[in-house]
Amino acid sequence: MDPTAASASSATEPTVATSTVLRAAVVAALGGLLFGFETAVISGTTGWLRSVFALSDFTLGFTVSSALIGTMIGSVAAGRPADQFGRKAVLFVLAGLFFISALGCAFAWSWPVFLAFRFLGGLGVGGASVVSPLYIAEIAPAPMRGRLVAITQFNIVLGILLAYLSNFLVGQMHLGAAEWRWMFGVMAAPAAVFFALLFAVPQSPRWLVARGRAAEARAVLEKCRAETSSVEGEIAEIQKSVATESGRQNESEPLFQRKYFRPVGLAVSIAMFNQLSGINALIYYTADIFRMAGAGTQSALLQSVIIGTTNLLFTVAAMAVIDRFGRRKLMLAGSVGYIVSLAAVAWAFHQHTGGAMVLGGLLVFIAAHAFGQGAVIWVFISEIFPTRVRARGQALGSTTHWVMAAAISWTFPIIAAKAGWMAFAFYAVCCVGQLLWVVAAMPETKGISLEQIQKKLGID
Repeated sequence: MDPTAASASSATEPTVATSTVLRAAVVAALGGLLFGFETAVISGTTGWLRSVFALSDFTLGFTVSSALIGTMIGSVAAGRPADQFGRKAVLFVLAGLFFISALGCAFAWSWPVFLAFRFLGGLGVGGASVVSPLYIAEIAPAPMRGRLVAITQFNIVLGILLAYLSNFLVGQMHLGAAEWRWMFGVMAAPAAVFFALLFAVPQSPRWLVARGRAAEARAVLEKCRAETSSVEGEIAEIQKSVATESGRQNESEPLFQRKYFRPVGLAVSIAMFNQLSGINALIYYTADIFRMAGAGTQSALLQSVIIGTTNLLFTVAAMAVIDRFGRRKLMLAGSVGYIVSLAAVAWAFHQHTGGAMVLGGLLVFIAAHAFGQGAVIWVFISEIFPTRVRARGQALGSTTHWVMAAAISWTFPIIAAKAGWMAFAFYAVCCVGQLLWVVAAMPETKGISLEQIQKKLGID
């Protein structure tokens, strides 16, 4: 029997993840937890930052988005080192960046110093958004790839919830002027744990094959597949996908060329729509939004925890069904939820109806995000590029995501200071565009190998 055929057929058979795969996926996804924590922790400190550093609406927006400048650079820069030195090596570097950023922000003695350490944390977030899902997609068996890559999104959401919960608990301790410093410093502990656990995970088998180390890749796959009879077929299929006409990988092959037009367009589109929903305005300014609706400081922090918990619960629900229902159906459901909830929040702010309507609308919004875009984006981008350009394609999607995130997070406090309802109405209109894009352009990628997805998209 042809080995590639055996591999292809095995993609449709039930697959049980081995302990090696599960351990590797969970550890790599801790990069996502730190990504989420770093992203959300600032939401509880904005009041302190305004006071300590005398920030205006404009400079507060810049302070929040300063991490996103690092995130954009980190997402652009992560792809090539991940190809050259390996996915695992880059994850070690990212863990170090998170650790340094946490302590640096906690001990920052001036606004420029604070911005510098937030920038370093942003580098970690950008790199993690590329390398964590990339690594998991390359080590996971096809029938479980969606659920395993979605562990990254689960951990991003868990990190967001932990940041909200940590901020609330620190706020309850009444630490005075040191309160915001503790909120940032807490992240150093999970960053150290992430670094230590990385020693226990294997290299990506697809990266090993691309580097001409097929024997090592075979050994990894034999540990990562419950049924080892398909390993040779999988190795052969990977080798075929990374080979050029000369039989060797061409690492300098450009990403921006005609044959990659479709995956490039898909990655850029899903990443843009992710942020045009306004999700990062909610994540970064959760407490501020509830204060705008009339909540007190501690109530706003508590409502942030409620938002984070809802996010986590619906992420778990999406993980349970993403490989059964597929990526498109989750995106369709999420798009409809986006439109309804954002329109309701815009109306509530326009009519000054109070906090209950805002909280209800935002709960529906975060549930729609967690079940749709949140669960799908990193899985989908990690699937649609062939191995030889996957790291750069992942970096492109991630960079697009963070460029848009910077624009949204910088402009939100400026717009909200004038008319908060206008921001949410704009996000609702953008989500109508997402719904139309999903219907017209988004392919389904569930349940087939990465190499078969490549063929489905018309890439030789």
